[in-house]
Amino acid sequence: MTHDHALKPLPIGSDGWRDEIRATFRLAWPLALANLLQMLVHAVDVIFVARLGERELAASALGISVFGLTMWAFTGLVGMVAALIAEELGRRRHSVREVRRSVRMGLWLAVATGLVGMGICLLGERLMIATGQEPQIAAQTDMFLQVIMFAMIPMIGSAVLRSFVSALGRPVFATAITGVALIASLIGNYAFVFGHFGAPAMGLKGSALASVVTALVQFSSYVVAVHWDRRLRRYRIFGNWWRPEWDRLRELVRLGSPVMVIIIAEAGLFSAAALLMGRIGASELAGHTVALQVAALAFQIPFGIGQAATIRVGYHYGARDRVAMGRAGWVGIVMGGGFMCTTAAAMILAPLTLLRIYVDPAAPQNAAMVGFAVQYMVVAAAFQLFDGVQAVAAGSLRGLQDTRMPMLIAVFSYWVPGLGISLWLGFYTPLEGTGVWIGLATGLVFAASLLTWRWARRDRLGLTAT
Repeated sequence: MTHDHALKPLPIGSDGWRDEIRATFRLAWPLALANLLQMLVHAVDVIFVARLGERELAASALGISVFGLTMWAFTGLVGMVAALIAEELGRRRHSVREVRRSVRMGLWLAVATGLVGMGICLLGERLMIATGQEPQIAAQTDMFLQVIMFAMIPMIGSAVLRSFVSALGRPVFATAITGVALIASLIGNYAFVFGHFGAPAMGLKGSALASVVTALVQFSSYVVAVHWDRRLRRYRIFGNWWRPEWDRLRELVRLGSPVMVIIIAEAGLFSAAALLMGRIGASELAGHTVALQVAALAFQIPFGIGQAATIRVGYHYGARDRVAMGRAGWVGIVMGGGFMCTTAAAMILAPLTLLRIYVDPAAPQNAAMVGFAVQYMVVAAAFQLFDGVQAVAAGSLRGLQDTRMPMLIAVFSYWVPGLGISLWLGFYTPLEGTGVWIGLATGLVFAASLLTWRWARRDRLGLTAT
């Protein structure tokens, strides 16, 4: 089946910068909003579990740290579906069949990696004991993981379908479906944690069950949306789902594995930072946790812009338009960095307003935590620009299907200058917690600088040759 021009996800943008800015914005804002809503879904779980008590909250946090890192890593692995689809649409050659092959193998990979993730969750208690957790909390964490692990496959599968609908110019579906997931999470937690609507009060296990229900609702909503929309339905992505496409599967693994390593490297640095803060002091750790939540909230915007840049650059990569590739990448980088300049200003000028999202800054018991959080947010403001730039530069390079060198850049940046300076300033100077944050900022500065340098030299390095 030949390509139909009606299937173009967005204007090609070859008429100039204005068209590219408009096209990127149309794609980025729904994805960024969906990212913010996804954070709210996770926040709902914390809000309900916190009412059960400190031990339950600790077990939930430990369980989510295992489940979440595993799930996000495998989501990065399957996320390269977006770049492959965009390239195929840009090339305009048998795109319907080629897109279907990419999505089908993405779903296969979601099932395979989801099963691996479930296996990791089954090791929950052993992992907790190995990291020195109390036996009782380790047992609660294990019980939590044995339920929430069933959310692994539908959540990774949803990431594949999100890539599909976004690349086909329907990113608003991702926003709407994440909104549906938020409602499902609220209802599920209300029903299963405390026993409403005729459901038994299951406590911590109920929160895990609510996450499973939410994941199934989210995946089912994507399936319904794909069948409902005429443009998406034409691709028949669930047709012949049993038929293997080994070349495409290998390509997805080859391109996606470095992205998975990047996610693990970055998450590992921030997890290590939390452990370092815990050694410095409880108030410092609490301040670190809250400040990091504010920074993570701001990061969702450039993260969405980076996802849009992958699709826009990938589309032009398939069309073999080098000028448009460069334009799409630079538009995304400037857009992401520009937004983070505004969040940096907010962190410096109104830190207490931002902290109020998570805690009450006026409460006496929060005084020490808020004091440290404000200190750390000054450093966070300094690295906002670099955090935004590295996210979009990495996304732009993924559009060129360049993932191996960005992986090496990320591992080096986060774990050599990043962790090294955190250790040095945090434990061998009076800076302590602030020194740890300076180390985090240094890692992001290195990553942003090296990734942008690679993007700027994309033609000389042969990355745009198709």
